[in-house]
Amino acid sequence: MIIDILNFLVRFVLLVFLQIVVINNIDLSTYVNPYIYVVLILSLPYNTKPWLVLVISFLLGMTMDTFSSMPGPHIAATVLMGYMRRFYLMFSTNKDDLETKIEPNFSSKGPIGYMVYVLLMVFLHHFVLFFLEAFTFHQFFSTLSRIFFSTLFTTLLVGLGQLLFYKVAKKA
Repeated sequence: MIIDILNFLVRFVLLVFLQIVVINNIDLSTYVNPYIYVVLILSLPYNTKPWLVLVISFLLGMTMDTFSSMPGPHIAATVLMGYMRRFYLMFSTNKDDLETKIEPNFSSKGPIGYMVYVLLMVFLHHFVLFFLEAFTFHQFFSTLSRIFFSTLFTTLLVGLGQLLFYKVAKKA
């Protein structure tokens, strides 16, 4: 239990540090803004209590808002993503898996299932985040372009991270 908490805290610090220090300072394009810190919410075990997912989402969003000097968009986007995560997992996973300590990844959901999960959750996060940042529908199609390209790039980065850092379980 304590090892799991320490593992989570190390991941939290590393992902936030990587996002703030490295990724936010890379100028890819006006339309590509990857946010890899969302992988922290995506990789929570299936049996994580819904209230705990929302608290973690809130704290993660608040941390990102604090370092980006914006009051609220990251909180709103991460909390909504954390809230909708449960419904997606209930829809896409059997009941026995929801009661286990397994994390969603390539091994547990399969590569296609995991990438669909990531794509939908990241799209939801980016949709809320970018429209709250713009706070107008004046540049609607420009904001949609940012959402589309950032979602694709973030999803590719998360998939690449899965390939590099997680072992795929071999079936006998």
